[in-house]
Amino acid sequence: MSDSINTEPSTDTQTNGEQTVTAASPSTETTAGESEEQVREEWRQYEFDGDTKLSVENLDVWYGDDHALKDVSMEIPENSVTALIGPSGCGKSTYLRCLNRMNDRIKAARIDGSVELDGTEIYDPNANLVELRKRIGMVFQSPNPFPKSIRENISYGPRKHGDINKGLLARLFGRDDTEQEGELVERSLKQAALWDEVSDRLDDNALGLSGGQQQRLCIARCLAVDPEVILMDEPASALDPIATSKIEDLVEELSKDYTVVIVTHNMQQAARISDQTAVFLTGGELVEYDDTDKIFENPESQRVEDYITGKFG
Repeated sequence: MSDSINTEPSTDTQTNGEQTVTAASPSTETTAGESEEQVREEWRQYEFDGDTKLSVENLDVWYGDDHALKDVSMEIPENSVTALIGPSGCGKSTYLRCLNRMNDRIKAARIDGSVELDGTEIYDPNANLVELRKRIGMVFQSPNPFPKSIRENISYGPRKHGDINKGLLARLFGRDDTEQEGELVERSLKQAALWDEVSDRLDDNALGLSGGQQQRLCIARCLAVDPEVILMDEPASALDPIATSKIEDLVEELSKDYTVVIVTHNMQQAARISDQTAVFLTGGELVEYDDTDKIFENPESQRVEDYITGKFG
């Protein structure tokens, strides 16, 4: 990622909330005789101006003998939405799980390469995984609320992390943990656009919510521990169109304060909500990564164009 492009780059500027991310892309066009590898090397040198939140270098993942992810390098800008698209089995969910070391829980998994969060290597043997997964939260494909009340779903994480200290606030400031918990629950549910729908039934079991409400509750649960990055693995794939629209609106709103990385099979969704898009294709390859408009309107790779236009995948 540190190598510079030999040709003079053109710039595409996109605004995300208050932050402007400028993407410097090659000015040369792909010729008919240019190999796929040449295209890949050119875009791999592509860099975003602005603050980088996550930096991935030469990442490989194996599940036993299966080489699931091959030599992936990319930088993810802060306070933006990065979409990961590609056919089933291409490695995009594997890549997402590498960003907060969820693949560590798979015994057959082996990971090589580097992933840095704000310049710090997350695969350092001394890394604190509890702290890492607080800073980089995750929302899964199917809603998975705890079989507890709505209130307890939100407060469980902060209590585990010690962010709600029973009795301490009462002694120091005359406030009890119930008051602090109430403020945190309300704030998190408002951030997830769920407060107005559940504020009068916080003690009801979360499993009684609709699928879309459960997924937004899971997002609120993630937000309650104050993450910096939110990973989403097809968060709307099991939802109806109305619930999906609410999730999309929420993702766009969250990117003003958080860095969001989302896996989706819905290319229209990626085009609507993301600032940049990474295309994974069969064999665990990251084939192209660029500004979302450029990926969908003028991709460098013929394979990416064929995938986006439905010729395969």
